[in-house]
Amino acid sequence: MRITSKGQVTIPIAIREKAGLLPNTEVEFEIDAKGVRIKPARSQKKPSRGEELIAHMRGKAGRKGMTTDEIMALTRGE
Repeated sequence: MRITSKGQVTIPIAIREKAGLLPNTEVEFEIDAKGVRIKPARSQKKPSRGEELIAHMRGKAGRKGMTTDEIMALTRGE
């Protein structure tokens, strides 16, 4: 492996899969006497785009105080 001028390196797929390093996984580095270790970051989970969208839409069903049945009737055109 070579490190690019930007400090990037490609981790082989077999190693990524075995370590559970999926795309967009936050990682952290540890330095010890034997070298550098990379591992998934502890917590600090960033919400996914879907989670952000749901959080943004939560509670925005239109008129306040509508029941689920009233909302469903609206969406069905009843």
